[in-house]
Amino acid sequence: MSKKVLILAGDAVESLEMYYPYYRCLEEGYEVTIAATSVKKLQTVVHDFIGWETYTESKGYLIEATASFAEVNPEDYDGLIIPGGRAPEHIRLNEHVPGIVSHFFETDKPIAAVCHASLVLTTVREHLQGREMTAYIACKPEVEAAGATYIDESNHVDGNLISGHAWPDLPGLLKEFVMQVNGSYIGRR
Repeated sequence: MSKKVLILAGDAVESLEMYYPYYRCLEEGYEVTIAATSVKKLQTVVHDFIGWETYTESKGYLIEATASFAEVNPEDYDGLIIPGGRAPEHIRLNEHVPGIVSHFFETDKPIAAVCHASLVLTTVREHLQGREMTAYIACKPEVEAAGATYIDESNHVDGNLISGHAWPDLPGLLKEFVMQVNGSYIGRR
């Protein structure tokens, strides 16, 4: 039986943080569901540094969200991926997202969160208390305000919470995520 992975996304999700995990999971043979506020084509964005103090943003590719957050039963999934970009700013406001995310913490299933995905995790502060994670440096205040310790590393693993700083760190993030989904991890470290 194929493993199932859920990706939470929305418009302005970072292209590389959406496509790399999506295709890596398909390559692994997982059944992947992309969920958003509604079933629709999502507009991804490309963030890059071109000499500014912060990143720039350009339009990326479109990708189909095949389920709405309201339709998602998190019990059906073996792992959760939350890409970054600007999508986390607005999907975290959806009434169904905190319950979906909480399920993965409560059942100790793998959660991969990269870059600005940490903003979604602030909606489930009770699950971040005493945890360690990394995120895009601009999210450090939110990580700490939610009760977690910010770790200044490219990738960090705290039990089932696998966090990455930004899109260049996806290979290490997905390597750990795939190992955990495939059963190479039992219980919180």
